[in-house]
Amino acid sequence: MPNLADLRDEYDFLDADDRYRLLIDLGRELEPMPEPLKTDATLVRGCSASVWVYPTRQEDGTLHFLADSNAAITKGIIALVLLTVQDREPAAISATDIEGELAPFDLKNQLSSNRTQGIPNMIALIRDTAARYA
Repeated sequence: MPNLADLRDEYDFLDADDRYRLLIDLGRELEPMPEPLKTDATLVRGCSASVWVYPTRQEDGTLHFLADSNAAITKGIIALVLLTVQDREPAAISATDIEGELAPFDLKNQLSSNRTQGIPNMIALIRDTAARYA
């Protein structure tokens, strides 16, 4: 996965169609989420597409998230969100301004409201998970 700063620089130079392609490609790079983890308990509420997020705590204390969606662009959005928090300490995740990190991508104006409506719920789930482990 690319780092967020490099991705932001690339995103700025793309037109709308290429931005969709970039998000789809980013989603394809997500670590596969095993089907048995896609349950009602891991389902993110409020998303128009199905989105699942499963957190794991690593031996070093960092949190690693597995995530998936049944929609390609939504999966790319998930990957973008995870780039802000993946494999970090719970306290660092809690302190991260995820919305601020995503602001330069201007997702609300670049994508339909159906595609972005679940982002706050996804972020809330990540923050709640980090708070539980902090």
